Amino acid sequence: MGRVTERRMPTWIALGAAVAIGVMTAAQARVNGELGVRLEDGFAAAVVSFGSGLVILIVLSAVLPSGRAGFSLLVTGVRTRSIPWWMLAGGAAGALTVATQGLAVGLIGVSLFTVGVVAGQTVNGLVLDRIGYGPAGTVAVTVPRLMGGVLALVAVAIALGGGGLSDVPLWMIALPFFAGMGIAWQQATNGRLRQRVRTPLTATFVNFAGGTVLLVIAAAIHLIVAGPPASLPSDPWLYVGGALGVVYIALGAAVVQYTGVLLLGLGAVVGQLLTSLLLDLLWPAPASPALAQQVVMVTVALASVVVAAVPWRRRRTR
Repeated sequence: MGRVTERRMPTWIALGAAVAIGVMTAAQARVNGELGVRLEDGFAAAVVSFGSGLVILIVLSAVLPSGRAGFSLLVTGVRTRSIPWWMLAGGAAGALTVATQGLAVGLIGVSLFTVGVVAGQTVNGLVLDRIGYGPAGTVAVTVPRLMGGVLALVAVAIALGGGGLSDVPLWMIALPFFAGMGIAWQQATNGRLRQRVRTPLTATFVNFAGGTVLLVIAAAIHLIVAGPPASLPSDPWLYVGGALGVVYIALGAAVVQYTGVLLLGLGAVVGQLLTSLLLDLLWPAPASPALAQQVVMVTVALASVVVAAVPWRRRRTR
């Protein structure tokens, strides 16, 4: 049987997709954060977001031929153990991310949420590429890629340099950092699962199914401890978080093999920061950084992606 080879995606298209992932991530964070504020329960907001995304994926998986074929390969792979259990665990990171959005973004704003995510993605992206965890295998941590990661951390430091964090609980910054680490791992894991099931649709379905189960358990425990959430708001836009998650997780699973974990994370960082800046300007939160501070932060983050993505070549010495 001949070996099936996939067409190589141009770097600029893959990087553009990574930026789009960041745009949708920031928009989802704002939607889920506001839903958490309206419900007075971040866990309930996360269940609504992930649950609606799971319903969308069930329908798509049943209707589309690629979805049915991918699900068949998934069942066969699990039964024969050619798909190990840890490839099915990406939903845990997705659950953490959405729960963090519902708990923190409504209070600290999208920019500060993005700050923590950026740091976690950058650090873990370097590690995962170095050990070869992603679907692209071992990706060399070259000097430009390392410099890009350092610049991304500089952007984080700039965001943290203002005085807006004095009244923000430490856990609200720590949780986004761990969510960012989880996102980098999730992208790599979903990318590897996508190779086994041959479609990002099934990989995304697995992510949402596992994440929904975990979030329902967490919401049930929170319900017992803190009581029921407030009534569901009537604004339709508060319920698009699940659909956004379906699109950007599937997109990440599709392009991570062309970008590597770190470059995918850096591209997403640019989209997140630009969108976060716009959202916080139009809809400021109490702890949002000042405008000048946000502009500098976004500029440095843009530079980090350019440095990491451009194929710098050494000059030959005669």
